[in-house]
This record gives sequence, C-alpha cells and structure tokens, in this order.
Amino acid sequence: MDSKSCEKATGAIADKYRLSILLELAQRESMTPSDIQELTGLSQPCVSHHVRLLTESELVIAAKEGRNVYLRLNKNTTRQLSDFLSKLT
Repeated sequence: MDSKSCEKATGAIADKYRLSILLELAQRESMTPSDIQELTGLSQPCVSHHVRLLTESELVIAAKEGRNVYLRLNKNTTRQLSDFLSKLT
C-alpha cells in the first residue's frame, strides 16, 4: 500500500460511523445498507455517503445482487493498511 492509498483509507476510518461499520463488517460476512441504518440510526442518504467513502477507499466491497447490495470487508486492503501502519512502530 502506498502512502496515498493509506491516506485515503485512514481518512475513511476517521469517522465514528464508518469505523463502526468496519468493526461490524469484521464480525459478519456481509451487511446491507439497511443493516447499517439499523446499526447507526442514520438516514439512507447518510448511509449511502458513508458506504461510498468506504468503497472508494477500497476498505469495503459492494456487490449488487438483484435489488440488494451486499457489503463485505476487503480483507486484502485492511491487511495492507495494517502492514503499512506497523512500519510506524
């Protein structure tokens, strides 16, 4: 992971809602935007905004199946971020 990708990813997790979404996704196989609304209490437009930032940072993968969107943690990117940040210790 290069420093620009790291900057984008850390910016994405700097928000309490996005961080809570990532932590929940780490415990589940997948979530829908409706699940995120239940978890956070945010409106659908707010959830869409947060999901967009998480997918743009490649921390989350969104897969559309029919009318539903399923969100999964991108374990490859989170592993790369962890490796990058471990260089700071």
